[in-house]
This record gives sequence, C-alpha cells and structure tokens, in this order.
Amino acid sequence: MRTEHKRTLAIVTLTAVMMWSYGCTNFIPETSYEQTSETAGINEEQLMEAAGITVAGETEETSESSEETAAETTETTELTEPPKRSVLVTFIGDLTLCSDARGGHSARSFNNVVKGDMDYCFDNCKDIFAADDLTIANLEGAVTTRTGHKQKQFVFKMAPENMQMLNNASIEAVNLANNHSMDFYEAGYQDTKDNLDSYGIVWSDQKTSATYKVGDYLIGMFGICDWDNANDAYNRIEELKQAGCNIIIATCHWGTEATYQANSKQIYLGHQLIDRGCDIVIGGHPHRLQPIEKYNGKWIAYSISNFCFGGNLGLSDPDTVILQCEFVMDESTGKCVNYKLNVIPYCQTSSSGNDFHPVAYEWGSSRYYRVLSRLGWSQEDE
Repeated sequence: MRTEHKRTLAIVTLTAVMMWSYGCTNFIPETSYEQTSETAGINEEQLMEAAGITVAGETEETSESSEETAAETTETTELTEPPKRSVLVTFIGDLTLCSDARGGHSARSFNNVVKGDMDYCFDNCKDIFAADDLTIANLEGAVTTRTGHKQKQFVFKMAPENMQMLNNASIEAVNLANNHSMDFYEAGYQDTKDNLDSYGIVWSDQKTSATYKVGDYLIGMFGICDWDNANDAYNRIEELKQAGCNIIIATCHWGTEATYQANSKQIYLGHQLIDRGCDIVIGGHPHRLQPIEKYNGKWIAYSISNFCFGGNLGLSDPDTVILQCEFVMDESTGKCVNYKLNVIPYCQTSSSGNDFHPVAYEWGSSRYYRVLSRLGWSQEDE
C-alpha cells in the first residue's frame, strides 16, 4: 500500500534548488556536474536564501514569494508525474495433490512419495510465490473424503489436509472450473469448496467469481471449463466490472489434450474474453505448453500445462512454466496501463519419472529454451 509522506513547502523548494545547483539531470537533462562548476561556491546560506527560508536580515516579502514558488513547483510535479503502482500476480498450471483414487497404493504414488510433508512439493518455488501479491493455480480434482465417484478413466480425490500445502507455499487462489472437480459428484464438489474455505484459499469457477484485495486495488477472477460455458464467462466479467474490479483474470480449462497448438475455439474465446474486459487469460487442460499471444495489448497464455500433477506417475512431457504478470496501475484512474509478463521455465519433476517436486530449468540450457520455443517466447519479449 502506498504511503503518503508530507513535506513542508520550504524543504521541497530547498531540495529542488540543491538538485539544480548540483546539476541533477531531472532538472537540467543536458548539463553534467562538471559543466555547473560555477555553482560549486554556493554555500549553505545562499542555498537557504534561494529556497526562501528566512535567514538573518531576510525580509518577509522574500519568504512569501518563495512559498508561492514552492506551491507552484509541487503542483507541477503532481500534474506531470501521476503516481503509479504495480500488482504482481503469479500463475501456475494444474495441481493434483493426489494420485488416482482407485490406484494410489504404488510406491511411486503421490502419498507414498510426499509422505505428508506439507512443504515438499513447492519448496523450490515457494519463495517466488511469497514475493508476489497473489498466486493462482488450477486445482484439478475433488477435495473430499467421500468414496462414491463417477466411472471415468481418471478419478482424483485430494485429502483435505493437503490444502495446507497451498498455504505453506503462498498459493492464495485456485480455479475449480475443470473436468475433475465433479469426480465425486455435487456433494464432493461442495466438500471441495468448504475445505478450501476452511484453509482460507480463494476459489472461483464458471458460476461463482471471486475477488482479492491488493492494497487499493481489487482483483477479480473466474474460471471456465470448455466452450459451452462461454456465456457464463461473459456474465462473470460483467459481474466483476460491477463490483469495481481494477483487474479481471480468466482461467480457462479448454483445448485438446496432448497438443502444442491452440485450436480455433480457444483463440476465438480468448479474444472474446479480452474484448469483453479481461486483463489476462490463462489456459490449461492440454497437459502441454501452448503459445502465448499478445492480443490488443493484453496476454493470452493458451496452455501453461501441469505444474504438480499427481495423476501421472510418469511424464511424457515434463515441461511447465511459472508466469508472472506485473499489472502497472495508474493510481489516479485505478486502471491498468501496462502488462509486463515474465516467463520462468520449469520442470514438473526433479528426477526421472514424476516425483511431484517442480524445479526450475537451468538458465540457457536446451530444456530452458525448449520451453521458450513452445510458448513462442524470447528473451526480447516483455
């Protein structure tokens, strides 16, 4: 939160004069310190006189004149340099903090590898998450103790206590709009929401938006699962606008699994979400990285893949990424005026197979550049 600091007019003016006297480039862009040597002989009394601060023998008229000058100087600064602040949000892909509910007894299963260590999964990246204003993930699966589930190829059930992993890693918010949230039916989904609430984790989906306050700014978020729910997404955008959100974030579970390119429906919907008021769109579900697009000045990441995915004991493609967007805000309007994206190439595992322990790729390595290539990103990008 920005803190206002009050200063007297005389000090403002004195500072201005001192900076001018020493050739400050903010006042005289083309004058160096050496080029202003004629001012080197000015003593403290002269500086105080120039600033309008009363010294021995100074008249009241001089003091009043300097106060007017100081007021004019302060007003000019406020008009030409409106204050701004940045909000830093981190995005990571799918989190499944469990193995398949019907086959989690292998020695390589999530529970048997992690062994209840609430810091294990994210200890390589939690410092990144702790240093931002908000971290958002896609939580894929139910958070419940129920046993009755749908008959599907994969069924994911996370232990409620595993939500402590999110707290310990400073992951403050999750999207629930995905194809595994209802694995344990509506009752299991309600358990998921209740358990997240009990751990203080913000959640949203296609029917329910959420907000998160950062300083003077309100961040709105919602999720969407597949193309058929586009109207729900549009309604959530309007809802968040009405709530006065300064930043609106969409998390989309879309696209075709095991593909490296966005399909036409993803592209169309991504553009629609931006056009209707989203500030950034983050995609997932393909379990692969897909390109990042800058559309109308804003970012669409079509897929950032899995991040910590207990649903697979082995990984056919371990590449993932941590995305960070710095939303540069204009405090005078409350609007975002710039979007600076940072890409951090990551691996979903720190060893062969899948140990559910993401780690950064070494900068400059072939794997590092492979991630950048799949995202269509380069170091010259923002």
